[in-house]
Amino acid sequence: MTDVLPRPAWRRPGELVGAWEAGLLAMMALLFVAGAVLNPAFFGTTDALHALFRDSARVAVMAVGMTFVIANKDLDLSVGSTLGLVAVVFSIVFDPNRMDMGVVPAIAVCVALGTLIGVINGVLVTYLRVPAFIATLTMLFIGRGLVLGLTSGRSVLYPIKARDYEAFFQLGETNGWGFNNQIAIALICVAVGAVVLGKTRWGYETMATGGNEQAAKYAGIPTTLVRIRAYVLSSLCATLAGLMTVAQDKGVTSQAGLLTELMVIAAVIVGGASILGGRGRVIGSFLGALLIVLINKVLREGVPITRIVEIGGQKIEVNAVSTLPAGAVPAFIGTLLIVAVLIEPYVIRRRLLARLWARLRNRPPPPIPDVGGIALVGAQTRTSGGGELSLSTNPLVRFLARRDALAILLTVTLWLIGLALRPDYWWHLSNSFAILLNYTELALLTVGLTYVIACGDIDLSVGAVLALAGSAAAYGLKVLGLDPASAMALGLFAGLLAASVNALVTVGFGLPSFIATLGMFYIARGVAAWIVSGQQLTGWSEGFNLIGRKVGDILDYGGIAPPGGWFGALADVVSVQTVWLLVVAGIAGIVLARTTIGQAVYATGGNRRAADYAGINTNRVRIMALLLCGFCAAMAGVINVAYFRSFNPVAGQFRELDAIAAVIIGGGSIFGGYGTMLGSLAGAAVITLVRAILQLNIVTASGESIVLPQHWVNVIIGLILIFSVLTDIWLRQSRPLARLVAALTGRKPDIPRRHPHA
Repeated sequence: MTDVLPRPAWRRPGELVGAWEAGLLAMMALLFVAGAVLNPAFFGTTDALHALFRDSARVAVMAVGMTFVIANKDLDLSVGSTLGLVAVVFSIVFDPNRMDMGVVPAIAVCVALGTLIGVINGVLVTYLRVPAFIATLTMLFIGRGLVLGLTSGRSVLYPIKARDYEAFFQLGETNGWGFNNQIAIALICVAVGAVVLGKTRWGYETMATGGNEQAAKYAGIPTTLVRIRAYVLSSLCATLAGLMTVAQDKGVTSQAGLLTELMVIAAVIVGGASILGGRGRVIGSFLGALLIVLINKVLREGVPITRIVEIGGQKIEVNAVSTLPAGAVPAFIGTLLIVAVLIEPYVIRRRLLARLWARLRNRPPPPIPDVGGIALVGAQTRTSGGGELSLSTNPLVRFLARRDALAILLTVTLWLIGLALRPDYWWHLSNSFAILLNYTELALLTVGLTYVIACGDIDLSVGAVLALAGSAAAYGLKVLGLDPASAMALGLFAGLLAASVNALVTVGFGLPSFIATLGMFYIARGVAAWIVSGQQLTGWSEGFNLIGRKVGDILDYGGIAPPGGWFGALADVVSVQTVWLLVVAGIAGIVLARTTIGQAVYATGGNRRAADYAGINTNRVRIMALLLCGFCAAMAGVINVAYFRSFNPVAGQFRELDAIAAVIIGGGSIFGGYGTMLGSLAGAAVITLVRAILQLNIVTASGESIVLPQHWVNVIIGLILIFSVLTDIWLRQSRPLARLVAALTGRKPDIPRRHPHA
């Protein structure tokens, strides 16, 4: 007689939901209760729950696609700009004052655009091997520049024409059942995405690719196609979110999608996905989106208070709402992103909660599973093939063999182009002074970033740290009444503090540097706006502003007669910050090129594991590089305040893109192990001259004036960055100089073969 096994009880499908999602629901319930206690007028009503789901809808839709990307061990920073660009393109096609076409053609163009962005991201990351954060960060800046350029910084609205297309624009309205249609769209997307990721071959291939791409290739999975597919899906989800935006607003603003990428990434990580790939659930990402938006609402709605106002001798009670200052929300969410990423290695992988529960019950703790040993790390960098040419006796050949030769030649070429376009203006001292001032700020950022990139890390927060240091110095001058020296010290301390956090999270906790500094990007930017309450500060001692003035101005301030001749001419064009840059860059360049510290930096970036075996303290080297980068950004922030005699919370915006592009153009490698101070300074000169040329007021033969709007400059800088990274990869893989030497000498080029599965 055969024993009949009992039928197992029904269990929830682990691929769809788990204990993590239950914890998210409990946390949301606690937050909602806290919101109801703090602000019962809003959170104590059913409208609050409806508003939460409505405002989470677009974030949840984008989180569906982002879950596939992060589960693949990739990242997509371009979703926010994709949303904004899709909304702008739809508005241009649909707007009666522009192309004046119908909804269907506008949607078709947007879907094609979203697909194209996804394919470009996927191809850059897979076939062209551009690091995901660099490729998508560049697409973010390009997309944001296109949004501002196409809208000219203004809103595009069409409420009257929208009445003729109710079938589409009703998607942003409340339906007959009492809830917004965007909630239904989000729930459908989440349901489909959850099933696809958890129950189909697409999901299996995604998890296998993110968990172990090499093993997935051996198993016959087309990992390249899987990764490109995830990027296309992410862009299409952002496209749908953009269409939902215009359906609700019946138009678009130039700020559409701004900072949305942070909320989406935070939602997916909070939802349980691993930044290391191989794990993630769409339902968890949906709940993470709800949680992030709920936190946002709790912080923004504020607490009702009653103020006593005295008017004409009578005291009158006035109801008001106490809210957090500007910048508090992005700073908090940036912190939440870092904390959420730390949960995976320090809570989940180490089974912290299970071990704590076992200890409370006096039972042996569960074993920590072996997640794999540390294999030997292969060399991250490879010579560009200029070694043979660098030994030539011909000085010109030796110069061309340098990786920074291109940046130097480009600097000279761009200067001559500017002279040819505006010979009546370009060579004047006033123009030289303006170019030098813009150059100094960027060059200071590249000094520190050269060390960080040569170490194999990245710092995406340099522009935000610049703003943080500037806000701290301005606050000290204006509000605290500090003397100039103390205000400078306060600004430098703020920058070093941010850099210390970057170093702690990157080196101490082992997070990827782009994640740690991405979080700091939003934290520092938010805190900078928080310190000054989102306002511009100005009006303090001129003694502080001297560090941003020309040498001649300092002589006048001190009552010293200006000298004549060439020295007097230089005093009118050279500023104190330029002199300070030469000192800082000179010292940093000598240390990098001529000391053991510099060799340790190159060794750490070239092959960290081999550097450890050679006795180099690579952690200390990386910490030093990140601290130097933050200190240089802080110096640039303090000088920025002195030069403008004021502080604006948008100071340093897009400067991180300029600085990274400058280092790569100057011969640095995004993969580490390369970089010279001369090359980085030349790269900064290239970026500065490109901006200066694009902003020239060019007079044509017919007398017309042509000026490129500032918004388009960021698009061009983004394209330059992508081109520079691709050139670096091409030099590393194809080694054209080695092939040239082999052709000239008749020898076979020594080019290592790529592994077929690499």
